Amino acid sequence: MTQKLAGGCLFAQSGGPTSVINASAYGVIKTSLETPEITHVYGASHGIMGILGDTLYDLGKEDPQELSLLLNTPSSALGSCRYKIKDRSDLDRLYEVFQKHNIRYFFYNGGNDSMDTCLKVDDYLHEVGYECRVIGVPKTIDNDLDGTDHCPGYGSAAKYIATTVAEVYHDSIVYDTGTITIIEIMGRNAGWLTGASALAELSGAPPDLIYLPEIPFDMGYFLYKTESMYKAKNNCLVAVSEGIRYPGGSLVSDAKPSATDGFGHAQLGGLAATLSDIVKQRTGAKVRGIELSLLQRCGAHLASQTDIDEAFLAGKSAVECAVAGETGKMVAFEREQGSGGGNNGGSGNIGESGSVNTGNTAAIDAAANTGATAIGTGQYKCNVVLRPLAICANSEKTVPREWINETGTYVTQDFIDYALPLIQGENTRALENGLPRFAQLKKELVT
Repeated sequence: MTQKLAGGCLFAQSGGPTSVINASAYGVIKTSLETPEITHVYGASHGIMGILGDTLYDLGKEDPQELSLLLNTPSSALGSCRYKIKDRSDLDRLYEVFQKHNIRYFFYNGGNDSMDTCLKVDDYLHEVGYECRVIGVPKTIDNDLDGTDHCPGYGSAAKYIATTVAEVYHDSIVYDTGTITIIEIMGRNAGWLTGASALAELSGAPPDLIYLPEIPFDMGYFLYKTESMYKAKNNCLVAVSEGIRYPGGSLVSDAKPSATDGFGHAQLGGLAATLSDIVKQRTGAKVRGIELSLLQRCGAHLASQTDIDEAFLAGKSAVECAVAGETGKMVAFEREQGSGGGNNGGSGNIGESGSVNTGNTAAIDAAANTGATAIGTGQYKCNVVLRPLAICANSEKTVPREWINETGTYVTQDFIDYALPLIQGENTRALENGLPRFAQLKKELVT
């Protein structure tokens, strides 16, 4: 039997936010406050940076009703950072802060680089003999975190993208004069978000072409396909990932190598404008370039209830697993075989393969209210599992080649079957004066 460990817990958020990252925060905070072994519940200001600076909030002093609003509050309520642990001096400082506040449970909510931070912290604490259980709580709209079927944050971003693409489709065909519209979607090395644009097919408003970073980009073929589609339909709608590259590896966008974030990743953008100029010169058509930018990761008004429930469940499960004795792990989701599609062989793209089974009803049970340990009913069900941090840290999961059509210009039915359950469910959120009522935390500092 695992010996009970009494002490405080510390929660922090890292990397780019999502529209449901605070649902995970609420899962950790609410469950920790209800757990006898956890004596204090603290939150770090701006991730690891807050711990290094000993800037912690006493979350036990927050109003419970205000905390519950985190379920539908976008962005990172405690503040985020993009900071890589540089050397042992950083870890020594973290250790000092942990000892000062008797932190025995540490939960870090982030993506690939954040799981690397978790791993470093866990290894260090083992080395110095300080008992503290470290669990990673996943998040990323990019859905590129390895070790999990999908990641909290992706479903809502996918829903936002599919909805926006369908709306832009209708706007782009309103005039008798034809247009070519190019929509730039986030995704440095993985095309999960851009692929989600194909879900607009279910609204009868699909993009004509989809380009993912998994496939080397051929400018000549792109221009040929775009011009051919435009001539045939008098319109063409293209969804393109910001991270597409030429066969040699250079970015098609105008990103400059010197522009990087705190994790050393290139800050992308400007691709839609770049391609629009090239297409306009080639075709002479009216061309619009649209960059969704931050909108796709903060659109909480379009968050899927499935995503909210799973994000909460990830936080809740992290606490339960840590109290049970687990450490050095990341909470992950494992889809049951045959559940919600995406497990069978590839097929043609959805424009060629016919209708999609829309019976994938997901997350009817609200984990935040029922305490469920699995999400979904009907044809989709995911269970919580734990993965070693070592297999999740700094590893990217890309779209399988067989989920992209032969020409690299669209996704297959398997992609649709995979993504469709994750966008299900309409969230109900508090409104005030006709506007969303987001959480307003006091953030009382720990002295």
